[in-house]
Amino acid sequence: MSHLPPGFPFQRTTHLSWLALCLLCGACVHHKELVTFPQETTTFASPEAIINGIQLRVQPDDVLRITVHSFDPIASAPFNIDGVAGQNQNQIMNQGGGGQGAGQGNYTPELFMGYLVAPDGYINFPVLGRLKVDSLTLSEVEYLVSEGVKPYLKDGVVNARFLNFKITVLGEVNSPGYIRISSQRVSMLEVLGLAGDFTPYANRTNVLLIREQDGQRVYQRFNFQDEAVVTSPYFYLQQNDVIYVEPIKAKVATVQDPFARGLTYGTALLSVVTLIIAILN
Repeated sequence: MSHLPPGFPFQRTTHLSWLALCLLCGACVHHKELVTFPQETTTFASPEAIINGIQLRVQPDDVLRITVHSFDPIASAPFNIDGVAGQNQNQIMNQGGGGQGAGQGNYTPELFMGYLVAPDGYINFPVLGRLKVDSLTLSEVEYLVSEGVKPYLKDGVVNARFLNFKITVLGEVNSPGYIRISSQRVSMLEVLGLAGDFTPYANRTNVLLIREQDGQRVYQRFNFQDEAVVTSPYFYLQQNDVIYVEPIKAKVATVQDPFARGLTYGTALLSVVTLIIAILN
């Protein structure tokens, strides 16, 4: 005579099914974790002024591209880096390097056409000598150089750009790596878009920004499920910022050791087989 309680196979199946369900749910990504700026936390009001925009300022170890032009190229030539370097630059660009995007090419124009800002904030500029550019905006750098070349050029036009305006994006994005920026202002959203957007395993509520400025390292965290992120003073990025997108807990199930992963799926399979046997009997 059997001593098993009535309904034993079904009870055992139910218990195993619940166990498998719990294990599998731990690896699930819920809809709310995939949403950036969910509707319930975002207000759609009238347009608001941008008050957190920044102007990039030159820092030590920055690399600047400064060119001087005039109607007489021969007269302006002494104020520009050797033209041979420019030819090398064009050759590299024609070979497919350069551009803007995550990890695109090996083109590094600062090796050919840039002025490295020394730790004391100076650059060595042709003819004019040492110029103090630390803490200046690009417009102020252009004005400084244009004033310096006035005794030599009546129609001199100066253009200044950052060559090291790069952002590094790591973690749960589809295209991690560095992104070279050609404009003078870029936001967190733009950079994440260039990095291919968040992966399904990205923790949108805890994105880390690492910034080095004035000899200090600053850490700032963002919650992209809160509209307040766009008003943060760190929303617009600076040269050499690093963004790290951490994974959510569900990512653990995809990288755990093979034994634990096999146990999860094996338990689920056992539950299904047991349920089929119980139904057939």
